[in-house]
Amino acid sequence: MNVQLPNLSRPVESLAPDLLGCLLRTQIEGGEVVVRITEVEAYGGGLDPASHAYGGRTQRNSVMFGPPGHLYVYHSYGLHWCVNVTTGQEGDASAVLLRAGEVIEGEWLARARRGERATARNLARGPGNFGQALGLSSEHYGLNLLSDGPVQLRPRTSAIGPVCRGPRVGVSRADDWPWRWWLEGEPSVSAYRKAAKRS
Repeated sequence: MNVQLPNLSRPVESLAPDLLGCLLRTQIEGGEVVVRITEVEAYGGGLDPASHAYGGRTQRNSVMFGPPGHLYVYHSYGLHWCVNVTTGQEGDASAVLLRAGEVIEGEWLARARRGERATARNLARGPGNFGQALGLSSEHYGLNLLSDGPVQLRPRTSAIGPVCRGPRVGVSRADDWPWRWWLEGEPSVSAYRKAAKRS
């Protein structure tokens, strides 16, 4: 069993599926939550019309242009904090959106953040729920995930099953790019929804 993290400096489309089964750990607000990643999406830089970095560097996306292995957190629709891992070579913006996962430690705290009505399957199902279960927000933007800080990316602790691949969810540009990967049969994987095309 390989206990090393994948090389995050690789091109995002080849790296993204290797994050499946890896763990994201947070130690914030007085407790620990660990989520096993079950679904991811890749986003490139200037050549990917669906990427936040497509139009160049901004204050919002600046961490995507930095070294790999940092946390890119952004607010989606004014409601949810979405969580990404920066990848690739410094200066060549790319990131992997962590779309879904299985809470394997700290379920009590994840449930307190998500609400008592959330089932175990839904605690980190979908990018907004993923961020909420882990307690992440703009406060954690740019953190180094490879350090001993409050948010850490850790390698797989067990082998994974078959990996599926398909189009990204909810994007209106480059929506046919098969840059989403998920673990087959995992109940925490989010539902596919095709976005309306931009005019």
